Amino acid sequence: MPVRLAVKVSPKASRNGIQGWTDSSPRELSVCVSVAPEGGKANKAVCELVAKSMGIAKSRVSVKRGETARHKQLEIDIDETAFQEWCDTIG
Repeated sequence: MPVRLAVKVSPKASRNGIQGWTDSSPRELSVCVSVAPEGGKANKAVCELVAKSMGIAKSRVSVKRGETARHKQLEIDIDETAFQEWCDTIG
């Protein structure tokens, strides 16, 4: 069963990276990507970055909600236990 992950995206950053959890409620993962949010390029970069960090295929991560917004919800095809373990590794 897929899991959902709330992310806050900062496009046009100097480099790609996962910054960590935000202090906002609900908790979101702060992600920076170097591409501009044009034609879905930033969404694709976010999905690829999260998939690489989890060690899964990029096809297993998709934007479920917030295609054109900074605040997005990703749907990830990963086991709940593996997802929780990954979440615990994020600073």
